[in-house]
Amino acid sequence: MSVNILVTGSSRGIGAACVTALTASGARVIGHAMRAASDTIAVDLAEPGAGDRLWAAALDRLDGRIDVLVNNAGVFEGVALDSPDWGHVWERSWRINLQAAADLCRNAVLHFGDVRAGGLGGRIVNVASRAAYRGDSPDHWHYAAAKAGMVGMTKSIARGYAARGVLAFSVAPGFVMTGMAEEYLSSRGGDKLLSDIPLGRVATPEEVAETVRWLALDAPPSLTGACLDVNGASYVR
Repeated sequence: MSVNILVTGSSRGIGAACVTALTASGARVIGHAMRAASDTIAVDLAEPGAGDRLWAAALDRLDGRIDVLVNNAGVFEGVALDSPDWGHVWERSWRINLQAAADLCRNAVLHFGDVRAGGLGGRIVNVASRAAYRGDSPDHWHYAAAKAGMVGMTKSIARGYAARGVLAFSVAPGFVMTGMAEEYLSSRGGDKLLSDIPLGRVATPEEVAETVRWLALDAPPSLTGACLDVNGASYVR
């Protein structure tokens, strides 16, 4: 029986690479994006209740069983401290980067622990960021705060529900070579930022996706609660 997986933010970058890696491993994957497709559900995660709606739609598409949830969707939108949009950007970041992920995790824990026949449990993989540990730029307080919340949430799930067979992991990438990172690197001085990465380059989406794939399918249960860094030693804990 194939493993059924929901991946949020699957249209590009890390999410698209995750879908490719998980599908190649034999999993049955349903994605999420802003536009619907044959294998993708369209939901705007900035809207209240979006996580619940996405979970219900994915459960229907996957014949009533989800084995793994991968929370990858996120936004990285800067806002100056004195901007009149400061509160709006914070709220949008919170809704997409943390609240929607929390709602999906809640649904997953309920499904894995109480609903699935035989009580077989399941796995959650949350894509956070090194910003959760080292912070981010003055224009991205909200992003660092949301990602720190995601790591804390993941550890709480791991501690609270391991006895039910619910395993939870997080991944903390640094810069990843996606369109979003390229724009940021060019605007902030790429050479200076790269000098902060001992590996000498940013991670590729495929490197992060392989980490997600391993956590979703192969990582030993005793690793639950762990956060794996994928940042070229730019932040070593």
